[in-house]
Amino acid sequence: VQLQASGGGTVQAGGSLRLGCAASGRTFSSYSVGWFRQAPGKEREFVSTISQSGGTTRYTDSVKGRFTVSRDNAKNMVYLQMNSLKPDDAAVYYCAARKGFLGSQVRDYDNWGQGTQVTVSS
Repeated sequence: VQLQASGGGTVQAGGSLRLGCAASGRTFSSYSVGWFRQAPGKEREFVSTISQSGGTTRYTDSVKGRFTVSRDNAKNMVYLQMNSLKPDDAAVYYCAARKGFLGSQVRDYDNWGQGTQVTVSS
């Protein structure tokens, strides 16, 4: 499966953005999808993940209550709705896919899209 992330941009603190991850392939519904982010000088970190059906989601503690992950398998899309953005959320955001259930580690995923930049001004 090939992935392409989009929707990044510049927003003021407290604002919102919705990222999208478009996937190719007819078996997308058999993949769980994760969102990761990487700020300059830092390691890539887990943000959120969603199961193949969308029935199970996970979030890193720092985004719980502010971010929501969802998917539309009919459109081969996964979304990350980001609300109440903070300067610490600024990073390049990546989507990744893996066959099987949820993963929260970079090494769990072998299909990665290119990143999309999120900038949050204070």
